[in-house]
Amino acid sequence: MRGKLLKVTVAATATAMLVTACTGGNSDDPAETNGQSGGELRVYASEPASLVPSAANDEPSIYVIRQLYRGLIKYNAQTGAAEHDLAESIASDDHKLWTITINGGYTFDNGEPVDAESFIRSWNYAAYGPNAQSNAYFMKRIAGFDDVTAKDPDGDGPKTAPEPKAKTLSGLKKVDDLTFTVELKEPFTDFRTTLGYSGFFPMAQACVDDEDACNETPIGNGPYKIEGAWERGVQINLTRSDSWKGEPGKPDKINYRIFADEGSAYSAFQAGELDVMYTLPSERFKDAKASYGDRLYEQPGDSLNYIGMPLYNENFTDKRVRQAISLAIDRQSIIDAVFDGRYTPATGFIAPTFQNVREGVCTYCRKDVEKAQALLAEAGGWKGGKLVLWANAGSSHEAWLQAAGDQIRAALGIDYELRVNLQFPEYLEAADNRKFTGPFRLGWGPDYPSLETYLAPLYGTGADSNSSTFSNPEFDRLMKQGDSASSIEEAVTFYQKGEDILAEELPVIPMFWRKVGALYSENVDNFVWNQFSGADYGATSLK
Repeated sequence: MRGKLLKVTVAATATAMLVTACTGGNSDDPAETNGQSGGELRVYASEPASLVPSAANDEPSIYVIRQLYRGLIKYNAQTGAAEHDLAESIASDDHKLWTITINGGYTFDNGEPVDAESFIRSWNYAAYGPNAQSNAYFMKRIAGFDDVTAKDPDGDGPKTAPEPKAKTLSGLKKVDDLTFTVELKEPFTDFRTTLGYSGFFPMAQACVDDEDACNETPIGNGPYKIEGAWERGVQINLTRSDSWKGEPGKPDKINYRIFADEGSAYSAFQAGELDVMYTLPSERFKDAKASYGDRLYEQPGDSLNYIGMPLYNENFTDKRVRQAISLAIDRQSIIDAVFDGRYTPATGFIAPTFQNVREGVCTYCRKDVEKAQALLAEAGGWKGGKLVLWANAGSSHEAWLQAAGDQIRAALGIDYELRVNLQFPEYLEAADNRKFTGPFRLGWGPDYPSLETYLAPLYGTGADSNSSTFSNPEFDRLMKQGDSASSIEEAVTFYQKGEDILAEELPVIPMFWRKVGALYSENVDNFVWNQFSGADYGATSLK
């Protein structure tokens, strides 16, 4: 998941470390809580980019979508492990042809059935190029994906892309009302695990017919439904869905209050206007810890903040320039000064909480001014004028980005300026349209509990979240070999070799791994943090 302050995940598969789930209030186990259902839970939100599952790949959107929709797989709140949700079974003999059977009886809020066709049409809609869905990338493994997309012949030039050869994925076949098959282009051992990502959630026919209307007033199939419509810049109100047949959510209502910045949200929390903040401004952490004690929830995170390199800009095409910039930065000193030492310096591209992580993979992720200067000189020096450092507004990134800029200037003599004026939806649009004129701040948290999620979605050729536009045939080949490995253990070897390429090429500069810091008010009886998807509003109960 792109962008952000990201969701923080700890997964329990062969590729991830098992960590105990954490809750606040009365119990460490959601199943044992005595919290009563009911009431309205008021939560902090920043502006979502979209409320349509096929279009939303940013954290603010997914936090809403996970209450409005449900998919085939869910991730265990305590372990992060992939478990069946709407799926009755997901099976394959060869990891290439998968048969999926859905539990019957579920409907969308408008009465349409949640059946095999609802998943097929959602995935087809996401994949079809002219629909321009942000989650199209996640359908790329399905047979026929190349036929439903078409390459723009001259980028942003006057020519337009031709119509795709097909409108639907040939790899999706309906067997009966509750069963369908998925044929992949190549075997993918961990395909089942990926299906808990929100981009794979089903969509009602009415949403496919009118995406814009569904974006404003979603037609979900989950435990909550929207009340009224999305009030942009103000709020999103959810209420329990009377059509949901699964376990109901704890609160009667969830009010997502939208803030332009975390500082304003924290002030609202102090004034008693919010019940949950899933993140908080780094400069207010000490105050929050002193003021709220046990109601400040912390745990190590696996959400990466990085500085992306716009490889579409000629000033950054030489890897020695990228390496020099990275070597000019002292990550630990920034963490100590800006984040009170709470975060972990990044020395690779895989979270420290994952099994099979290797320390020190990125040899350019430590400060070495002499080496940085030598590399920049070998590259012919810096010719790009003032370095423009980009970040999204409202999330307190200025302080650490300025500290990095100061270090780059001191080590390499490159003057800089900050560009932190775009709210997150606009910022993502700038990323998608290759508008960054210099290094840009983004973040990444895993979308599913598989090592691959840190690699291919960000650095694979043409991947939708590949904002640097990095392309390396050997990296792509290693990702395919990992996907097709006979076991997850075997896949790790190929994924690690792919990470080695990133550590040398540096399409992005890894900066630090965040630490979760969430607040909940005295109105909350039991605060639940899902180890994969973050604050679980539907499972959080009020007094």
